[in-house]
Amino acid sequence: MISERVRTNLEQTFSQSLLPKIGLGILLLLVLMAVFAPVLATHDPTRTGHYDENGAQYPPLGTDYTASVAQDGERVDITVESTSEHILGTNNVGQDVYSRFLYGARISLLVGFLGTGIALLIGVPIGLVAGYYGGRVDDGLMRVADTMLAFPALVLALALLGVFGQSPVYVPDPIVRLGLASGMPESIPIPGTVTIVVALVTWVWFARVARGEALSVRNEEYVKAAKSFGTSDRTILRQHVLPNSLTPIIVLATIQVAAVILLEASLAYLGFSGTTLSWGYEIERGQDILPSRPWVSIFPGIGIVLAVISVNLLGDWLRDALDPNIEGEGR
Repeated sequence: MISERVRTNLEQTFSQSLLPKIGLGILLLLVLMAVFAPVLATHDPTRTGHYDENGAQYPPLGTDYTASVAQDGERVDITVESTSEHILGTNNVGQDVYSRFLYGARISLLVGFLGTGIALLIGVPIGLVAGYYGGRVDDGLMRVADTMLAFPALVLALALLGVFGQSPVYVPDPIVRLGLASGMPESIPIPGTVTIVVALVTWVWFARVARGEALSVRNEEYVKAAKSFGTSDRTILRQHVLPNSLTPIIVLATIQVAAVILLEASLAYLGFSGTTLSWGYEIERGQDILPSRPWVSIFPGIGIVLAVISVNLLGDWLRDALDPNIEGEGR
């Protein structure tokens, strides 16, 4: 439960700074776009073949570009005009970029929050147990964490994906099933393996932070008093150590959401996401045509940047509010 002091700090820092308001606004906008993607999308994001009469892909609304097409056995240059039917244009296989941007937000945000949540559930108990008991328990658990930290996150994720493979989980889309959006995919392809892998890669950070807090809290007088009354270790961990260790864990969780979004985008860019409805996958699709048709990669790239910036702005706000001692250090 949030104390009155913490609630006051949160309200004051939020009202006094513009940055958390911007971060919250951007994140809420992206979340709403992701949730209501079937309603907001103008086309089925998986449907191909949206070309003009010459077989060229459309540019974003208000722009045009020169394309080389085959006419009567020869290559000729034509000017391709935009259309209001595809406000952000189409990609190289004729899919609507705007619709894929909306659906890509679903995958990136879902993996970011779900992967971080799983990592938190794995890392925090391990870290608390290691810090509370110390000794051999601490040494054994932390050596496992140190071993995983020795590998770059992307390299370790690729290795784990090579072991487990790519297994997307298809979840029925409630908006489509309720008949609120027609002509859209009936299921959401969640990259299940990627979600688990990013959690396995990032849990060590939560374990290290939780261990450090547990090492400090276990020597507090209220913990010693609880032990003297015969309170079990499980109860002490749950009622005393965990609540007094939450501040840095919450701050770390917000930072890790942004890191997981970037990691998922990197894996999707390399072709390991398990779904094609991903911002990272869309960036990879447009890299070969970047000089002539940059919008294919630019818009999903903007989505990733906005998501990461918004989460980091909220993370800075929580850090300043929950731990004023580090405010202004620029970290």
